[in-house]
Amino acid sequence: MKLWQKETEVEQSVEKFTVGNDRALDLFLAPFDVLGSLAHTQMLAHIGLLTPEELAIIQKELKNIYHEIEDGGFSIDEHVEDVHSQIELLLTQRIGDAGKKIHSGRSRNDQVLVDLKLYFRNEIKQIVDNTKLLFELLIELSNQYKDILMPGYTHLQIAMPSSFGLWFGAYAESLVDDLELMLAAWKICNKNPLGSAAGYGSSFPLNRTLTTALLGFETLNYNVVYAQMGRGKTERVLAQGMSAIAASLAKMAMDACLYMNQNFGFISFPDELTTGSSIMPHKKNPDVFELVRARCNKIQALPNEIALMTTNLPAGYHRDLQLLKENLFPAFQSLNDCLQMMHLMLNNIKINTTILEDPKYSYLFSVEVVNQEVLQGVPFREAYKNIGRAIEKGTFKPLKEVKHTHEGSIGNLQNKEIKYLFDQVLAGFGFNKVDHALKELLQ
Repeated sequence: MKLWQKETEVEQSVEKFTVGNDRALDLFLAPFDVLGSLAHTQMLAHIGLLTPEELAIIQKELKNIYHEIEDGGFSIDEHVEDVHSQIELLLTQRIGDAGKKIHSGRSRNDQVLVDLKLYFRNEIKQIVDNTKLLFELLIELSNQYKDILMPGYTHLQIAMPSSFGLWFGAYAESLVDDLELMLAAWKICNKNPLGSAAGYGSSFPLNRTLTTALLGFETLNYNVVYAQMGRGKTERVLAQGMSAIAASLAKMAMDACLYMNQNFGFISFPDELTTGSSIMPHKKNPDVFELVRARCNKIQALPNEIALMTTNLPAGYHRDLQLLKENLFPAFQSLNDCLQMMHLMLNNIKINTTILEDPKYSYLFSVEVVNQEVLQGVPFREAYKNIGRAIEKGTFKPLKEVKHTHEGSIGNLQNKEIKYLFDQVLAGFGFNKVDHALKELLQ
């Protein structure tokens, strides 16, 4: 029977429609449902709703179930509605009536809420770890190729000299700001909703501060109504953080597609990292970058998808919220895949070191020549006109020695400062505190 069911059987078409894909998606939540129950039952014993003997047997069997989940030996039976029902069923089958007591003081609503927040924290950590690896590679490449010039573009027209140091470093710094948004999502996820029950609290004297500490949360969602209102909002903010990272990856993937093009020829990759054509033997296609671009564009749509599913819902729980999992859960794997593939590709990138020897890039240096005249005392507007006339007459002579020294320019990338900013944001997550709390819970 369902956790909520009394005597009446639900019509089968209603059952199928309302459960939807929940059984498959709930497998992602299984270990976190056990962690939530481990904390909740310790709290129940603390306030006298479980005896020490009941607590001991419950905790032991919950840990057994947790290890079964970790080992891949857990599944949700077809006749069972969701992961919460499955775990409570297993517990009751194995230890008897003590298993029926673990739901005291909570609703499936706050049980789902805490499962999701624990799961989201775990997924954020994986995304941040992969972002860190990519960031470090970008900084390394920026330093390695800091002196190799390349064309810079505005309006997709040849503009001014850039460098591979600037190109790689720009995306490294972009990830710093992206991580700031992910940190905001982490802070919202890292608040404990457990104890809010169905969104209106409980007549039991629950100790919500205790479960907050046991689960490694930074603080509580204090107001029980707001704890329930956080469903949907948490997902939307998390999706916005993911969308920011995805936007950086999509932009760099587009750059890579252009720069691999034979008309650019700035970068190349080993044959084993590109694909070919069924009829054109010369082709080396940037399929990885194209798929990164498409996947990341899908992720950028995610905040709006979530907003449309939750807009104008009144306070309290609504079954609409169940569908958020179908959009959000697959996006975690997709974003991590994109981060890992970008790392793989960039770790094998080959740089063309002689790009600017092509005469068509001579006009890149027009500003350099203008500035040289200004340094010799010619007013800027006059120098600008002088060089413009020379270009029109075909007498322009580029000055290919680039001397940029200000902060963040070709000759002064400020990569150490960018890394410092990244490390500062990274330290704000406090993953160690969470890891320590969960390990203690499983002891």
